[in-house]
Amino acid sequence: MLRKKRIIEAACFMSMLFFSLTIFAQEPPKQEPAEYVNPLIGTSNYGAAFPGPIAPRGMASISPFNVAGSKNTPLEKDSQWLSNPYVNENKFLTGFSHVNLSGVGCPELGVILLMPTTGTVETNHLKYGSTYSNEVAKTAYYGLDIDKYKVKGEFTASKRVGVSRFTFPKGQANILLNLGLGLTNEEGAMVKVVSSTEIEGMRSVGSFCYNSPEDAYPVYFVAKFSKPATNYGVWKKTPKYDGVEAQWMGYNGKTRIMKNSIKTVVGDSIGTYFSYQFDKKETVEVKIGVSYVSIENARDNLEKETADKPFDTIYKETYDEWNKELSKIMVEGGSYQDKVIFYTALYHTLIHPNTLNDFNGEFPEIKRRKIGRTLGTRYTVFSLWDTYRNVHPLMSLVYPKQQSDMIKSMLEMYDENGWLPKWELNSTETFTMVGDPASIVIVDACLKGIQDFDIYKAYHAMLKGADQIEDNPLRPGLKEYIEKGYLSTNYSGPVSTTEEYNTSDYAISLLAKALGEKEDFKRFSKRSLSYQKLFDKDLKLLRPRLPNGKWYEPFDPIAGANFQENVGFIEGNAWQYAFMVPHDIKGLMKLMGGEKPFSEQLQKVFDINQFDMANEPDIAYPYLFNYVKGEEYKSQEMVRKLVREHFKNLPKGLPGNDDTGTMSAWLVYSMMGFYPISPGDPLYTITAPMFDKITIQLDPKYYKKENIVIERESITGGKIKDIQLNGKSINSFFITHDDFVNGTTLKVIQE
Repeated sequence: MLRKKRIIEAACFMSMLFFSLTIFAQEPPKQEPAEYVNPLIGTSNYGAAFPGPIAPRGMASISPFNVAGSKNTPLEKDSQWLSNPYVNENKFLTGFSHVNLSGVGCPELGVILLMPTTGTVETNHLKYGSTYSNEVAKTAYYGLDIDKYKVKGEFTASKRVGVSRFTFPKGQANILLNLGLGLTNEEGAMVKVVSSTEIEGMRSVGSFCYNSPEDAYPVYFVAKFSKPATNYGVWKKTPKYDGVEAQWMGYNGKTRIMKNSIKTVVGDSIGTYFSYQFDKKETVEVKIGVSYVSIENARDNLEKETADKPFDTIYKETYDEWNKELSKIMVEGGSYQDKVIFYTALYHTLIHPNTLNDFNGEFPEIKRRKIGRTLGTRYTVFSLWDTYRNVHPLMSLVYPKQQSDMIKSMLEMYDENGWLPKWELNSTETFTMVGDPASIVIVDACLKGIQDFDIYKAYHAMLKGADQIEDNPLRPGLKEYIEKGYLSTNYSGPVSTTEEYNTSDYAISLLAKALGEKEDFKRFSKRSLSYQKLFDKDLKLLRPRLPNGKWYEPFDPIAGANFQENVGFIEGNAWQYAFMVPHDIKGLMKLMGGEKPFSEQLQKVFDINQFDMANEPDIAYPYLFNYVKGEEYKSQEMVRKLVREHFKNLPKGLPGNDDTGTMSAWLVYSMMGFYPISPGDPLYTITAPMFDKITIQLDPKYYKKENIVIERESITGGKIKDIQLNGKSINSFFITHDDFVNGTTLKVIQE
């Protein structure tokens, strides 16, 4: 009996040990925020994220390039390939690109491809490409095994330098630098072998969202190798004219490889190779500095940032920088998976806008008429139609110095170009999408206390965009908008554009009021409500009007979903734009007949599957139930449901295109339990946090408090029964920015 008891006790002990080990495997000990980041999230399901390394706001980044296609991966037929160099499902690698965009919907960059091979030099990417395995992606590091060559590739980056480390087997090893591949097909590249350890060159880019070739611009680079090459050379694929290959330098053939005697080549499908003869396993490190100004600056960036630092040192420095930035928000409680998706989302919001200026402060001005210089940071990649809604408000709260520099960058663009940015990319204004979003971003930051920029210059820049009728690239159709209060079907997406103009006008009115500009305040306040002229009382929806003022017929409120063309709307339909008047929800509620019809119509968006989590116009809809007394619990339930359904620790763990961090910012806010419900307005609405405690570190230069703490008190995770600020009930599901940042603890108590 005693022996049996001991056996049972031993069995129980082993069972408990196994259970504890299982829990340990699922829930690692306390980690630094950077350890939770999984860069593979968003690399599938059209998320358009890349898994390779980048520094916070980095200019250089490295991404595996697996969208060039092969007989096994005909990716030209797959629309995922267009906007990103990497799709997780694909396994045919053709190199590693050194300038990339994260979470955008149009192709651009993805150039300067480095690729290690072994054996005889092959320059056709479909032939030298390889499958890969043992992929590892984490903060500031990416690694994999390149199957065909048994080469291990490892990658990290500083702000302007991509760093690669290749471990080769015994025999001939090659490192190819291919300037013919990329996400777009701009013409023009140059590469020069400077020595057996250095290459320099440039590659044209700039056809973002199918811009004209006239908008192309150069990205310069310098590559340095840790070991001198035994042999090196350049190649050029000769063009065809009427099916006949052109002669080039006396050679008539598909691709010419020129060895040590020729060191420079100019053209389109060009590249260079460095070859080695190794008697044993060897490692070669390659550093590639980039610049949008010059080869000299690319070399200076490389030397100033990385100098003689080895790979591991650069990795550690960039990792530490990431950890410092991510630690501005510390979360406690919640599951391990919750922390992974939260910190990966925060990581994604810190990629764009990114640094444009070189180490010495130089950057290309808009239209590249001349080179400017900054003592701070000149930012680029302003996908403002997306990011004005939540990314920039998040920056204002948690990273106000960065937001300040972003606004200063916008005002520099205004000085150079005459207009605030709309969708700016590497000092090229693409004028993509609709509306006038820069005004909203600037006002939002200013009213939250970020005012260390020329506010009056910003104000007059906003007025120019809002009032100049002729030759206004920011606001097409402005004359009709001012005269009628809306755009008619004379213009693309008239309802969407009217709503966007309304939102910007409201923001301008807020700044006008703060500056004491009473007439402007009245004028823009009135303009901001003109969407009401497009409201159909029978449908309780907004719908387009013809130039004569009559309703557009036939009208289908569903048409336009899933990015299909629609007469009235841009990237959406009547349901997805029905509530996109965040500054006048109470007015919209009145138009709809009061709280009950408003709530029913809002609920219908979800019931008939017209809510699109992957796009911006309706991204705030889950929070709108907070405007209906007694139905706030619906926002709590809806937000939690959407988080659980659409955000996961998987490559397809984003609901779709991340839009330079917009989807990720939605998640960051939603898991913290509050959201900037009306862009431009310093106001948040509150739902249930998904962590027990959240500590947001505040910048003392901009805020009086060191931090603000959000606490969750919950046993069953039921609906919110009380919200307290510093121990006192606020009796509201809304809180102003000033009250929030000047408080100490916001406690959300659930039933």
